[in-house]
Amino acid sequence: MHTLTHPTLLYAVLEKRQWLRFEAFQRQLANAGSRAAEHYRNPRLATVSVTKLTFKRWLAGEQEPRGDTATVLEFWLGHTVKDLLGPAPTRKVVLPRVPHDASLAAVHSFDVRFDSSHLSVNGPMPGTGGVWHLDGLRILDGTSVAVQMYEAEPQGDTVVIGPDDQEHLRYFTRARRRALLIAALGARGADDLYVIDAAHARRHLLMPVDRLPIPIAYRLDELVYALLWAALNVDDSLLADDQALHAEQQHLEAPLAQPRSAAARAAYPDLTDVGAAWLGSHVCASYLRRHLETTDAAPWLWSRVQYGGQAAGWLLFTERHQVLQLMQERSADAEGTAGCLFCIPESAVKNSEPYERLLLLLTMALMESYGLTVHICTEQAYSNATEFVLAPQRLAVVADWLSPDAVWHIDSTTSRSEINSLAHALDQARSHSIASARTPHERLLQAANYLECEWGWLTTRCRELSAYGISGLLHLRSHLVQPSGIERALSFLGGSPSTR
Repeated sequence: MHTLTHPTLLYAVLEKRQWLRFEAFQRQLANAGSRAAEHYRNPRLATVSVTKLTFKRWLAGEQEPRGDTATVLEFWLGHTVKDLLGPAPTRKVVLPRVPHDASLAAVHSFDVRFDSSHLSVNGPMPGTGGVWHLDGLRILDGTSVAVQMYEAEPQGDTVVIGPDDQEHLRYFTRARRRALLIAALGARGADDLYVIDAAHARRHLLMPVDRLPIPIAYRLDELVYALLWAALNVDDSLLADDQALHAEQQHLEAPLAQPRSAAARAAYPDLTDVGAAWLGSHVCASYLRRHLETTDAAPWLWSRVQYGGQAAGWLLFTERHQVLQLMQERSADAEGTAGCLFCIPESAVKNSEPYERLLLLLTMALMESYGLTVHICTEQAYSNATEFVLAPQRLAVVADWLSPDAVWHIDSTTSRSEINSLAHALDQARSHSIASARTPHERLLQAANYLECEWGWLTTRCRELSAYGISGLLHLRSHLVQPSGIERALSFLGGSPSTR
């Protein structure tokens, strides 16, 4: 068969896979039809066939497959009929292997599990990979990341993408864009998916190797999805706001010098929601450092966090870690124990996805790791209270960065009546806490039960991820975030007893 002057994408794909001979194409089409019939539960698809003349017209782009035949071709080759009959790219293209049907089914099942995930592993152009859309739900903005799936095989405590895919791995990861690689075991009869950051893979592929190992700890389950969902959303939004946030930081001395200040969300229309949250967090952390002095009694934080997107800020924003360190330092020689109170009513738990609740629990573990005692009140009446830090009998500092209407609200008072009022609300909420056990791990277990997180599974997965580290999973690019909070929370939870 002669080579076309301007081959179609169908011609290029079949040539790469050595299926240009009509007899070879017939066999592969019949096999694909059988698999498509089972996948779509449509027995007609198993009867699809083509004549040699029609096949030649397809290759030349002169006749378009329709109906069941088009369905089978798109299912089989991973491209639309329109793209297949269009011209192949003139640049050098390295084609990946076609994913196994079971691997594609695993991707579909994964998307069904996660309401904010829209994962398409087949791109519109061969070799370019697919795309993974991650909706932001409440306060996150949503983002997309390039993704490519490869077949893998288990090998000890890793899954390995083998020699057959090395050419395309290097081709796909050569660009410095953010991208993820997904390893599937569909061809091995398993439906697990594993994920690794393309930047980590690129560094590995600089060595003369013919295999890419991915730790089995990077299995794409609810915990790994929670971390990816939070980190990619936060990191991409802050990168988009980088210049604007840098400019805004130059004008913060005036509000910080005031005894009280607030900034409406409408005053920052060009910032993403995450960017606005970071700016508010930055202002509140700076204000706390100026006003929270060493006191006789350990300080307590009343947090507004109720959902996973809000918890992402505590896990990732550098300034949030500084607040926890500040509270730890201010309570070092003080009477009592510093702590944090969350108000998470049952309605918030019911309206959250499981992966969001995992982020809440990780945030609580992070705070406990700094020596802060975590309590959870469930009273709806307290759910809209502003965020503040209380140094009993001495000082109350409002440092609210999670208001739906304001980027920040900062204030401080030494008024005895105002302090007593806040202390009374804090005592009332703590007295009804559902996490009131004596030790940190017991309190976290109580929190996990309330948040409907499976404790044994979670502590085991935290140990696995902590043992490997998350550098190969999350490659953060913004200088405004850091992975150390996630790593610290995973380590702390991973050190918890896995049984009751």
